[in-house]
Amino acid sequence: MNFNITKLENWQDVVEEITPQLQHPILLLKGNLGAGKTTFTQFLLKNLGSEDEVNSPTYSIVNEYNTSKGKVYHFDLYRLKNIEEVFDIGIEEYLDNAYLCIIEWPEVYEEELYGLKYHTMSIHNNGESREISFD
Repeated sequence: MNFNITKLENWQDVVEEITPQLQHPILLLKGNLGAGKTTFTQFLLKNLGSEDEVNSPTYSIVNEYNTSKGKVYHFDLYRLKNIEEVFDIGIEEYLDNAYLCIIEWPEVYEEELYGLKYHTMSIHNNGESREISFD
């Protein structure tokens, strides 16, 4: 699925299209700084029934949210330098106990996902719009 959005409220349209397609418990979010990864997550969690305030997990590394479908964990692995640091935060336990794990900056951990089913969303901010691909 591909999208091109130009306004903040367009994220709702993206979420409405993607939510029924979420069949795997892991969603990798890729994109440059300021692409809209956390903004997408805010819209997605609201759509999943969360009443929690959604913030970027840049400093906390992982945020936990309650939804009508179950726990959602939102990770930001940007500051982690290697796979050992990812294991140190206990990512595998989160993956085993969540309805959905949303992972921003997944590159440091992506190799470990071999054999697991997950979705990938890439967001490219070109200044005037955001080009989004989801699979």
